Amino acid sequence: MSTYSDYDYLLLGHGIAGATLARELRQRGHRVLVYDEPRPDSASRVAAGLMNPVAGKRFALTWRAHETLHPAVAYYRALGQELGEIFLQEAPILKVFGSEQEQQQMLARAEAQPWEGFVERIDPTPVERPGLLAPHGGAWLRGGGHLRVAPLLAALAQQGRAEGWLREETFSWEHLVSDATGVSYAPGHVQARQVVCCQGAQALDCPYFAWLPLTPNQGAVLDVAVPGLSAAQVLNRGAYVVPGGVGQFRVGATYRWPPFAPNPGDTDRRELAERLAALTSLPFEVLGEQRGVRPAVRDRRPLLGRHPALPWLSICGGYGSKGVSLAPRLAALLADYLDHGTSLWPEADVARYYKLYVESEKVSV
Repeated sequence: MSTYSDYDYLLLGHGIAGATLARELRQRGHRVLVYDEPRPDSASRVAAGLMNPVAGKRFALTWRAHETLHPAVAYYRALGQELGEIFLQEAPILKVFGSEQEQQQMLARAEAQPWEGFVERIDPTPVERPGLLAPHGGAWLRGGGHLRVAPLLAALAQQGRAEGWLREETFSWEHLVSDATGVSYAPGHVQARQVVCCQGAQALDCPYFAWLPLTPNQGAVLDVAVPGLSAAQVLNRGAYVVPGGVGQFRVGATYRWPPFAPNPGDTDRRELAERLAALTSLPFEVLGEQRGVRPAVRDRRPLLGRHPALPWLSICGGYGSKGVSLAPRLAALLADYLDHGTSLWPEADVARYYKLYVESEKVSV
């Protein structure tokens, strides 16, 4: 008599990608088991949860903004009602202009309406808010806000522990055995039809996905106290400043590529403090610093879909700094693909990199 428990899906990782996919699959009636090793440096647990429809130096509309942001807002509202806690803080985002030239460039671009309704208005005159330095004005963005990611994941993890679908322990790929019907994982006495890797930057440790162009990217954030600074909006100018309580804010983020410095704290702290000082005339105190590792993909698009040679294995990740905005819609998209074979968005389909797998196999032979 078998002592193994049988599941439809074995998910590895419970960051924002794994958590939303696990919930989507469970709501569809699937038997799901999640393995997660809580790590203080995971990107989801450090992130400020910014949902920004327009970003970057070019002030461009984010990828598939209409198809991801609106569903994300509705998703987090509903999840908050279900769990009895408010996780999503819907707030305008003020993109502060750093110069008159930047202001004029934005005003010129606005004539073509390239932001599809996500820019509410552009202020060409100084923005008057308590403690704010915005002499050249700014652009007010709508449709976003910020998510309390760590409390959200903690609430879902508590639910998972109570209901038995989450195991907070290290998963070892060495103990996974596959056959024609699925996989067996001996240490946990688990059998599953499908395995989905949702491990963020830790996906680099998966021997089956080593061929993917996935690179760890380290980012730091500061928790600061700025008494008197307006908390009615998220600020953005070279850094984001996200309200986090009375007089407290989270400032981020830095971007560091490998090799990572062994002690980057002073450099990151100084860089973020300088960015904050450019946004406020008020004195501030650094309360703490956190650092996480993001999964960055060469073309800055997610990785969704099945392994080219292992039909029981899929990946869900590579969300980068847009994970909070992307996760709900991509979870539904991937669940449809796994359940019914529907098409994935071509820009996110891992099939775009299958040629790298073929090339890696030639090298190994």
